[in-house]
Amino acid sequence: MTIDHPNRLLQAARAFATATLLVTIGCAGAGTPKPATAPTPAAAAALPDEVRWVAESAEYVAASYQAFAVATKRAEFFATQHSRGTWAVALDCDETVISNIQHEIEMAEAGTVYHDTSWRSWVARRAATAMPGAREFLDRVHELGGLVVFVTNRGEEEREDTAANLKAIGLPYDLLLLRGKGESRKEGRWDAVEAGTAGLPPTDIVMWVGDNIRDFPDLDQPLRKEPMSAFSAFGDSFILLPNPLYGSWKD
Repeated sequence: MTIDHPNRLLQAARAFATATLLVTIGCAGAGTPKPATAPTPAAAAALPDEVRWVAESAEYVAASYQAFAVATKRAEFFATQHSRGTWAVALDCDETVISNIQHEIEMAEAGTVYHDTSWRSWVARRAATAMPGAREFLDRVHELGGLVVFVTNRGEEEREDTAANLKAIGLPYDLLLLRGKGESRKEGRWDAVEAGTAGLPPTDIVMWVGDNIRDFPDLDQPLRKEPMSAFSAFGDSFILLPNPLYGSWKD
């Protein structure tokens, strides 16, 4: 057997290593992933998490049923403290007794944001649906001798469509108070209910139900900095439903 000179062996080894490296680089280059491309239209139109949570989660449905279950127990208590026809529950409409999630889905899919024109078009469709548990709660209030007062920041110009939508989905009420021009806070309308100047005899509001901190008398976002004692009315005369889509917390 012939043995090559050590230098010749070293040269051969180097040549082999170089060839191997070139082959490896060539293979790696052929299999290198291409740079990421822009998302497909389907991916770009994916619903935001907050819209999906409201539209698709069991938790959202459970939270709505839970809120109205607590509200029902409180109404049954308040009914024992008042004569029939002398007390009322004041409720917001949007995302409290009716859901506009289809409008949110359509905006997300179209890549648009809230605008007065699109909102008016949505209201005119009268397509909002009942929140889980809302109808049963309103029926129970009436059974107990209470009145149902909707106090909403939908504008007066939306009264006909709003009333028709509520009727279509079977949500009973005794008074519908919408937002007047230049009005945003609801305190004046609640005061009118209790004073008997809103279309009903003087009526004691015993409970407020809403999805926004401003749906409750004299409250606003700074409440979040207060101690636990400042929240004592929640679960008693204040019943809150979750709304991650919009609200005064975005202001």
